[in-house]
Amino acid sequence: MRLRNVRGAREAVESSGYVQQEPEKLKGNWQQVFPAKQPLFIEVGMGKGKFILEMARRYPRHNFVGIEMYDSVLLRALQRRETMEELDNVWFLRMDARELPEVFAPGEADGVYLNFSDPWPKDRHAKRRLTSRQFLDRYLQILKPGGRVQFKTDNKPLFAFSLEELAERGWRTEYCTEDLHGDPEKMVDNVMTEYEEKFSAMGNPICMYIAVRPDLV
Repeated sequence: MRLRNVRGAREAVESSGYVQQEPEKLKGNWQQVFPAKQPLFIEVGMGKGKFILEMARRYPRHNFVGIEMYDSVLLRALQRRETMEELDNVWFLRMDARELPEVFAPGEADGVYLNFSDPWPKDRHAKRRLTSRQFLDRYLQILKPGGRVQFKTDNKPLFAFSLEELAERGWRTEYCTEDLHGDPEKMVDNVMTEYEEKFSAMGNPICMYIAVRPDLV
């Protein structure tokens, strides 16, 4: 369950040196906030930050931006970030993912990670799903040619919906499985989130796709 009302969370986020407070002003210039110009990867809905911080630690020649819209959840990521002060290749943002094209310029990102996103199970909320065609179109605007979206979930109805949305928008599926943990080769480099650890421990198969953005006409 998401934490949304931790006392002092908003103030902590607004005063944190690990959060870019006016990200729209960096559009087209994100490489300037990192020590080195390197491929840029974005996690949308990063939760408590376990995945993106481990990615930043494991891949120092990549730059990372983690996005979370809830202060109380982002606070947990900040607390974890404070124990990893040696990292200089990761920033956090508190923002709504619908604003991605206002914060990142066309072709500015190399990849997008979506991990155990809210399934929004009611049909009338389909466009809110981070794997919907509406969001795929936003990712298309900010990804480089050949840029990829990687999505993981244990929710099979959401995964089926997500694959249909990819096909509808012309994305090419580079990798697809409904049992990620049953693929030893892919698991070598797999970085697990809190939810992935929890659901896999319950015996739930983990689904994953990697999709390549279509070429713009």
